[in-house]
Amino acid sequence: MQTASSITKKQSTAFLPELAPAEIKQLQEETAERLNLSPFFSDTLKNGRKAPELAVIPAGKYEMGSVQDEFGHSREEYPQHYSHIHTPFAIGRFTITADDFAAFQQDTEWSIRPELIWAQGKEPMINIRMIDAYLYLDWLSNQTGERYRLPTESEWEYSARAGTTSAFHFGDEVSCKEVHFHSLFPYNEAKEKKRWYLPKCAPMAKALEVGTKPANDWGLYDVHGNVWEFTDSPWRESHLNSNRDGSSDLISSWVVTKGGSWFDAAIHARSAARKKRLYEEMDTNLGFRVVRELV
Repeated sequence: MQTASSITKKQSTAFLPELAPAEIKQLQEETAERLNLSPFFSDTLKNGRKAPELAVIPAGKYEMGSVQDEFGHSREEYPQHYSHIHTPFAIGRFTITADDFAAFQQDTEWSIRPELIWAQGKEPMINIRMIDAYLYLDWLSNQTGERYRLPTESEWEYSARAGTTSAFHFGDEVSCKEVHFHSLFPYNEAKEKKRWYLPKCAPMAKALEVGTKPANDWGLYDVHGNVWEFTDSPWRESHLNSNRDGSSDLISSWVVTKGGSWFDAAIHARSAARKKRLYEEMDTNLGFRVVRELV
């Protein structure tokens, strides 16, 4: 029987961009097996209901940020650098939905502000602040006996990329078939400096239900577009002097969000793209997904 430390030592040396997609998936499966888990699993709440579905993410190394010639690159994504995820973890396959959040609402005194727009069913939970996300995570930890938290910026990007180095996990071109972005601001046409007069997909001024677009090689949905996602990392203007394990020593009232949204141009949905948000900010295009610690 291997210990958690032996699992970490064996797998944390993998440099994911050197692996083929089949090897990326195999690494996930092997990590899950060593931890006596399925690659995709859900914890059980005290009331017998299932917690949000999670995907096991192996330890390893990758290149965080973007190179200057990636279309959409900004200085905030500079410099591209090696980042080392030392321990495996599990992350939500989907952003937290209104249905997920409803279980927390029913079990606590948290209430919806009637003047705000709210999600329903399988739509991403929106119009909540980070403090609300933390309350949900504390509740989820208490319900399951496991530690739930927000991902760091590095964990989020590592999970979204799943070993890829392209602008999106599926390549360097994107359409509304793969990503829910603002259809008036496409990616391929802008990159090729083509004029466009009508969007190739119908504009939609709201988030779609989770799982609508294709998953990446680790089974994560909606890492590009739909809604921005909170991370637990304080904002810095670039990756200069970033810690190579993805941690941060900064204290800031601004936090990093990742993923882009239905309200934003496609360039903001790239794996490397990042946006600062106030700690107390809420919006109709801002949600979160959870991390569950494994070791």
